[in-house]
Amino acid sequence: MGVGVLWMIASLASFISMAVASRELSLAMPIAQILVLRSIVGLGVVLILARHLLPELRQLRDIKLHAARNLVHFSAQYCWTLGVALMPLAEVFALEFTMPIWVAIFAWAALGERIGRARILAIIASFAGVLIVLQPGTGIIDPAALIVLLAAAGYGASAVFVKRLTRHSSSAIIVVWMVLMQLPMGVALMAYQGGWVPVGWPDMPWVLLVGISALSAHYTMAQALRVMDASIAIPIDFLRVPLIAVVGWLLYDEKISTAVFIGAGLIFAANFLAMRSEARSRRKSAALAEAGADAAAGAVMAAKGSARHRTDHEVD
Repeated sequence: MGVGVLWMIASLASFISMAVASRELSLAMPIAQILVLRSIVGLGVVLILARHLLPELRQLRDIKLHAARNLVHFSAQYCWTLGVALMPLAEVFALEFTMPIWVAIFAWAALGERIGRARILAIIASFAGVLIVLQPGTGIIDPAALIVLLAAAGYGASAVFVKRLTRHSSSAIIVVWMVLMQLPMGVALMAYQGGWVPVGWPDMPWVLLVGISALSAHYTMAQALRVMDASIAIPIDFLRVPLIAVVGWLLYDEKISTAVFIGAGLIFAANFLAMRSEARSRRKSAALAEAGADAAAGAVMAAKGSARHRTDHEVD
């Protein structure tokens, strides 16, 4: 439990660091270049730590699925980073919490997974939370908010791809292909948008921070979920919203909006309760299946005992 909390704290720090570093770099260079630099740092880390994965990489297993996943994920990262550059950080993080909605929708559409009543109610409540965050009645909705919602949808679709990929690929392989594929995607987009902007020495700490935190954010989250229950990890993850609000206020003088917290809280609560309900349903189904297996085994044993008794009686 304590170890899991430490992993979650590291995850929170990583996500916040990635947002701040992306915001700082966006002041000096285009978004595509930020993604390229992020991938270059990630490539360096992968070359150091993941050389033993080369034999598995050469197999090119599910390569088309990896390519599709990384195209979607790269697009989502571009939208998210653009949102970080244009919007208050707390709003970006609040809208990002709609990702479970998109995961459920895409899993239903692509994998045929059932959307239960709890998840449907969560989708409706999350939509209400988004409206509270965006406050459409107070004026024109910021187009950047729609870009962040598009990023959340992209992350949701990417998660469905990952679910398919994990049937044959390890998490490490998925990350390595992410770095190897998204680097040329970023270079191509950067060339299309106008080329390279020189990187000064003052930018280098932010470059290293955005690259390392991009990898560590997902790694630490995965490690936390490995050692602790999601029902504990997810509420800790929600602390990203108030923490990034404080960071935005301290570093960029961003106003801390009550509406953002109310909307984000509604989105979080709806998805958390749906997750708890789905977990209970899975446990109930597993218990029923286990009880059925025990009953079947008991019936088999009884049948064998009855047959043995008849045989013994015939011998007598």
